[in-house]
Amino acid sequence: MNPIDHALRLRSLWNAWLLAMLFHVELGLMPLFHGLSAKTESQINPAQLPLLFGTMLIYFLAPLAALVLIAYAASDPNGVQRWRPWRRLHFWLSLAYTATNIPHLAADILVPDSRPDQVLLMLVMVAIGLLINLEAWRWWRQ
Repeated sequence: MNPIDHALRLRSLWNAWLLAMLFHVELGLMPLFHGLSAKTESQINPAQLPLLFGTMLIYFLAPLAALVLIAYAASDPNGVQRWRPWRRLHFWLSLAYTATNIPHLAADILVPDSRPDQVLLMLVMVAIGLLINLEAWRWWRQ
């Protein structure tokens, strides 16, 4: 019997999560392509937008970095011990992403004019995130 390749599962799950996240953003902007406004009321001071954009850039790049590091860790001939700290950090990173997605899902549900497609995508992202948490735990403890 072959052992489970948690790193392969993690790479697949992170890819699925990133695609769902990109599609979530894309669907949010879709009204623009049909002559409608995609604007929602913002409580953010325009002077804070560069900080928000920088934060979102980091939020997008961290899973990409995780994918690369998982690939390197899984293919390192020197074995598991060298990458054990990364495995631990990755598990906590995955929990942080789940912890940010759950309130986002709640916000999408509670918005009076929320769109069902956006809520569904956030549900999918939370479900994928929970699978990432599980696989990250198993990979760390392997």
